[in-house]
Amino acid sequence: MAIDPSADVDASASIGEGTRVWHLAQIREHAVLGPNCVIGRGAYVGPAVRIGANVKVQNHALVYEPAVLEDGVFIGPAVVLTNDMYPRAITPDGRLKGEQDWRAQGVTIRRGAAVGARSVVVAGVTIGRWALIAAGAVVHRDVPDYALMAGVPARRIKWVGHAGVPLVEAGTDTWRCPETGELYTEHAGELSPTPPRAGT
Repeated sequence: MAIDPSADVDASASIGEGTRVWHLAQIREHAVLGPNCVIGRGAYVGPAVRIGANVKVQNHALVYEPAVLEDGVFIGPAVVLTNDMYPRAITPDGRLKGEQDWRAQGVTIRRGAAVGARSVVVAGVTIGRWALIAAGAVVHRDVPDYALMAGVPARRIKWVGHAGVPLVEAGTDTWRCPETGELYTEHAGELSPTPPRAGT
């Protein structure tokens, strides 16, 4: 574990072995970070956020509570994971809203997924395993596993595999990764790795 002296890490936060927290990052109370993570310069990790192993949160990313980032997730520079579906500074009667006046809804990002620079993910959204969010996208609904999402609002433009490279068609409802050769099967708008044939 290596924490830069300029970082603000609450004493109640749990930081895994081998995790590095860089300049001016802030880790709030009761956050849990797994082993071998990298928290970039100026990044913010909110109270009780849960981060798995081998996660990268790049410079100036904002991970608001109660987000959950599973193992192997990549959060690009200046990404924002929001937590308030209907934000207001004040209540209907004009009183400044406090913690008791709203319910935080965290973003969930599944294993191996990546969120590109300056993307915004709206409160309550789940991003599926190994999905890839293009830089600058605004994600306002759940994302299926292996989907490549781009635009405002984000929509699926391709499929990607474990290597993050767009897949190429390899037959009816079959896709192949040009980098690894892995095959994937599409069914009812979802993608999954093709099980290896017996004896191969």
